[in-house]
Amino acid sequence: MTLTRDGIAYRVARDLPEGSYVNLGFGIPSLVPSYLSPDTEVIVHTENGVLGAGPNAASGAEDPDLVNASNEYVTLLPGSSLFDHALSFAMIRGGHLTHAIMGANEVAANGDLANWHVPGQKVPGVGGAMDLAFGVANLYIAMFHVTNQGEPKIVTACTCPLTAPRCVRRIYTDLAVIEVTPGGLVLREVARGLDAAAVQARTGAPLRVAADCREMEVPAAYNGVTLSV
Repeated sequence: MTLTRDGIAYRVARDLPEGSYVNLGFGIPSLVPSYLSPDTEVIVHTENGVLGAGPNAASGAEDPDLVNASNEYVTLLPGSSLFDHALSFAMIRGGHLTHAIMGANEVAANGDLANWHVPGQKVPGVGGAMDLAFGVANLYIAMFHVTNQGEPKIVTACTCPLTAPRCVRRIYTDLAVIEVTPGGLVLREVARGLDAAAVQARTGAPLRVAADCREMEVPAAYNGVTLSV
């Protein structure tokens, strides 16, 4: 079975270590705070100036002055702080964040990232993606494995304009967890009911199957549709 958006976010959250300082991008990454373990201190940073952001605000409890970079209403955890864009980007460019989680249009086998522009579509600009890709050591991608047209988003080489070269460390999708290594892509985990061949068939670059490749540990509630294999 494939994972839902929440299932992907849950799986990413399991891999954020104690003491991490994490920036979250648009879409699926913004769901991660809801699945962080209360026993693990992970500090969430937003580009627009929050350090210590909590889960998204519940319906009816939104503060119109408290949003993340996705314009979603968020909450503040004890000890959180607020600041301007200049200081926020100084944290990013100064290497003070340990992790960034983004979506992607394409990820190449060598870790190249394309996530700001699809040729032929109008976009307002690159935003902070380039700063994060260059300034944060551990860049994780959270996305669906294929496009709405069924085309692979993990490819041998990106065809969309690059955000940054050789920057992605790990990819989390609705089908698998894949590590980017100097020797290529390594398949670490597969979704429940799938095997390596099913994932490879939907991937546009060769995968090397890890000797300890296993099933993704995600609650059944976050399983999506059954995939024809």
